[in-house]
Amino acid sequence: ELIYGELKSTQAKVQDEASHRQSLEAEVLRLKRSKTDNCVEESKTLCGMVRSGSGLGSEAFMHKSGNLKETLASQRVGLPNVLALLKSEELEVQIHAVKVVANLAAEDINQEKIVEEGGLDALLSLLETSENTTIHRATAGAIANLAMNVSNQALIMNKGGARLLANIASKTDDPQTMRMVAGAIANLCGNEKWHAMLKQDGGIKALLGMFQTGHTDVIAQIARGLANFAKCESRVISQGHKKGRSLLIEDGVLSWIMANSTMFPPSTRRHIELAFCHLAQNVENSRDIIITGGIKELLRISKESSRDDARNLAKKALNSNPAFLKEIQ
Repeated sequence: ELIYGELKSTQAKVQDEASHRQSLEAEVLRLKRSKTDNCVEESKTLCGMVRSGSGLGSEAFMHKSGNLKETLASQRVGLPNVLALLKSEELEVQIHAVKVVANLAAEDINQEKIVEEGGLDALLSLLETSENTTIHRATAGAIANLAMNVSNQALIMNKGGARLLANIASKTDDPQTMRMVAGAIANLCGNEKWHAMLKQDGGIKALLGMFQTGHTDVIAQIARGLANFAKCESRVISQGHKKGRSLLIEDGVLSWIMANSTMFPPSTRRHIELAFCHLAQNVENSRDIIITGGIKELLRISKESSRDDARNLAKKALNSNPAFLKEIQ
């Protein structure tokens, strides 16, 4: 009788939980239907939130839909319940839930709570197991937003986030998914502590591989990531904390830069020029730069770049490196 009573109690709890979950899913679907513009693929622009952390800063990715409405909706439903819906068997519910989480993650005030409630683990699991392009796109955007935070970067890297992002980059042909993935990797590039792991997990090769799309927004994120990486690396080398040839050069970034430094719009071109000039500050890279014709590129940047910081860095590299001075003479 005791066992039977416990069984009946457990069954009642399961039914209550199922009913509660169904009501939450119905609420999310209702909110979704009330929107006319809630698709990641239509989000052509960044929200303009640039962080001034290490590197050239991180960028937040938000969906074009009104994030205030989604924030209020999540407060009504409750973040733990929204995160629970990431595991929903209904694809539409799952998609909408991950979009809500992505937009919430764009705000600093929400990021800690999302991670504490298991949101990062749920997002990484989705990135690994889902076969849906929209899920990949929205999840990568959410991870990109969480990657603006230094402590979150550590969690993302240690949980294999870079490897999962690189894997999505190798499988997708959707430009907007690539943009989100490239943005996430670019944010991770802004922390030198994770450079070796980022390279080992295929993050740098993934960035260069996505160039083939020819999509300007994707390439802008690639360039930002390379500039972040090169700037952070240059700083720790100048401070005497690191020696040796650049990790970027080992993955073929220098050749990519030389081939593409003048091909793109000014903002993208500036990032490519900055990445190259920071690489040129490391004397261990001198031979590679000379062999690839980099002296000519440094001279061009020092005279023609639209940005003072790029021109000054090019001049500094040319004037302080004996090997470069010899080539000029």
